Amino acid sequence: MKPSIPQGTRDFSAAVLRKRNYILRTIQGVFESYGFEPLETPAMENTETLMGKYGEEGDKLIFKILNNGLNNPEKRENAIRDFDSILEGKTTKGITERALRYDLTIPFARYIAMNHGQLTLPFKRFQMQPVWRADRPQRGRYREFWQCDADVAGSTSLLHETELALIYTHVFHKLDVPVVIHINNRKILTALATLCGGEDIMMDITIAIDKLDKIGIDKVKDELLSKGLSMEQVETVVSFIAIAGSNETKLQQLTELFSTIQSGLDGVSELKTVLDLYQTSKPAGEGLAELVIDLSLARGLNYYTGTIFEVKAVTVQMGSIGGGGRYDDLTGLFGVKGIAGVGVSFGVDRIYDVMEELKAFPETLQKGTDVLLFNTGSNEIKAVLGLAEKLRATGIATEIYHEPVKFDKQFKYAERKQIDWVMILGSKEADNGTVVVKQLSTGKQMELQQADLHGNWKVLFG
Repeated sequence: MKPSIPQGTRDFSAAVLRKRNYILRTIQGVFESYGFEPLETPAMENTETLMGKYGEEGDKLIFKILNNGLNNPEKRENAIRDFDSILEGKTTKGITERALRYDLTIPFARYIAMNHGQLTLPFKRFQMQPVWRADRPQRGRYREFWQCDADVAGSTSLLHETELALIYTHVFHKLDVPVVIHINNRKILTALATLCGGEDIMMDITIAIDKLDKIGIDKVKDELLSKGLSMEQVETVVSFIAIAGSNETKLQQLTELFSTIQSGLDGVSELKTVLDLYQTSKPAGEGLAELVIDLSLARGLNYYTGTIFEVKAVTVQMGSIGGGGRYDDLTGLFGVKGIAGVGVSFGVDRIYDVMEELKAFPETLQKGTDVLLFNTGSNEIKAVLGLAEKLRATGIATEIYHEPVKFDKQFKYAERKQIDWVMILGSKEADNGTVVVKQLSTGKQMELQQADLHGNWKVLFG
């Protein structure tokens, strides 16, 4: 059988991992600079924790895990009886009690609901772990991928929205990725639904317009009509999406549009506050992201209630590389009322793809082993091991070639692994307390005292 991996998943080589870890370290550093604390949750959750939290579309993409022990005759009989309901997309405890996490937000809300009595609120956490979605794999869309989330629980202050937008700005500036941060407010979308006839059609509207970038305006119209909206209602939605101009112009038009709908006015007020705070606090300098009101931004998940964000690269054709928003009653889904929340997420895999296309990774990332110590034979191996440990103790990544073969083969190994420095410690050098050092990129070679290697030996070298 030819070995393979599941569709939508990937192996990561050392070269790729160094780049991915660079992204992760950058994001984590910014998270920590804003006072966020780390958290990890299990890869799988109880199915009932996840189902019903992501809307009809999202629920279809949850990977469910078959229960163990289904070979037991009693369990098997129940499983066979319930299997048809699984094929219909329903959840049956007899067959599947657990599922792989779809995102990091619902597990965070579950954690808050379970531990809120012991937490200091507002609780600021960041989480960097893989998630799984049964999506159709394509460029920038995988079935297993990493998310990096920062969330605040226990506060309704719009200061948090502002700081989360600033976090986006700082991360992408450090990664040298030009982005635009799109912003909208779900209260405005609720007002749009009211304008169209009632809040009960809000999810139909948001799910449809959230696909605008992928399917285009004509298919958005078709989807809205298929959900039972009238042509007049559809045209109202289309006119809303078409509102254009500067942020100030859009805010003015929205204020006029929703002059009699309080939820819309509340949403406009919140947008204005976040925009004003962001503009006054954003550091001066070129390349820093702008916040742009995007009325087609809906983020079709059920739990958002206020400000919503989406980040897109400026010069690379890619879907969103970050997103999030406010969810003021997420823990209410687990029976704990009154804990507001807001958060953002970074899509590491898409960010990686964007940075590859932009050639934005520093060249120094591919440095692995600093020095290869040649294997000069069994008589010298103890001295070679001792030198290797001394080098490692000073922070120099050191390998020893695994067997005493011809130097030509050991040189080729160093070249293939892009190890620039080799050291040779033979019997003569062992007796003299020296070592032969060679830099492959320049061809320069000299003999140094082993005692001098504890300092900046590269300076001594040249």
